[in-house]
Amino acid sequence: MTEIQRRQQPTAVTTTELSPEAREALAAGRADSTRRAYREDRAAFLTWCAEHGHTPLPAAPQTLIEYATHLTRTPRPRTGRPSSPSSISRALSAISTMHAEANVPKPETKGARLVVTGYRDRLAKAKDPAARSRQATAAVPSALRQMLAVLDRDTLAGKRDAALLLLGYAAATRSSELVALDIADLVEKDEGIEVPVYRQKLKQFTDSAIPYGTNPSTCPVRALRALVTALADEGRTTGPLFVRIDRHGRVAPPMMRRGKPIGDPSGRLTADAASDVIERIADAAGLQGHWRGHSLRRGFATASFKAGHNMVRIARQGGWADNSTALHRYFEEGDKWEDNPVAGL
Repeated sequence: MTEIQRRQQPTAVTTTELSPEAREALAAGRADSTRRAYREDRAAFLTWCAEHGHTPLPAAPQTLIEYATHLTRTPRPRTGRPSSPSSISRALSAISTMHAEANVPKPETKGARLVVTGYRDRLAKAKDPAARSRQATAAVPSALRQMLAVLDRDTLAGKRDAALLLLGYAAATRSSELVALDIADLVEKDEGIEVPVYRQKLKQFTDSAIPYGTNPSTCPVRALRALVTALADEGRTTGPLFVRIDRHGRVAPPMMRRGKPIGDPSGRLTADAASDVIERIADAAGLQGHWRGHSLRRGFATASFKAGHNMVRIARQGGWADNSTALHRYFEEGDKWEDNPVAGL
């Protein structure tokens, strides 16, 4: 390449050259949970590169192969086990998008992903559960009734938890979408309540219609009204709908870590806290499985499809794209017994 050609080459722009406002705007394009996971994955990769003398940007294909191999063999501090195949795939995606954000050509990841494929195959042959992607257990109606039955709905915490379960199910929300709702977002209608939910994957609002239930104990409208009334009794008529409540029934108690306040000052639940609530209730109800916030969303999709509802209406109620592959997987799971091709052979 001649000196003139070198001068004509575009200059790479790294994220460190962007203003803090621009970096924040760039990061906002992803869901909070994805940003947090990517941030941890990238930090781990940069640390590994520094310790082993590899260049992280741009990363050579051999570097990514070595790093993926390292992840398949190195126990994680939290679990004492190596990363799962899905976690390694996510780490490779985090590294790849880090290049794009730094205006550096994306690295070749084919070799590294072959390492992940071989790792998954090895785990599967060893009957290791890590070979499977861990999915949240679907909260089908029977499970939802069991969870509601263990709540003390005379307490504020019980009212909050019932509303959280029933609205999360009826609107098929992700945890982050559910906890983002404010009291003012609930719009009373003759038929029930309408809730504008900001769907993070679609980057748009959907107005989810929440109708009255035929059974008062499982009616999301009644549960929401009970929660709003109880919050008003505590002097909270604005602000977040789902808030922290301690074992003494105090709303939004201050939280400290090493002498410093943490958590949302308004008391708004985090997405992780909402998932923890669901996990705790499922455990109290004696339910087996992996229970998290996504259990409500999956349960809605599975049950509504089994009930014969229109696929497009299901997708739009829950903020899925009309051709969502994730939604179709839920349909298949709900249909594997009802429409089993082995039946009658």
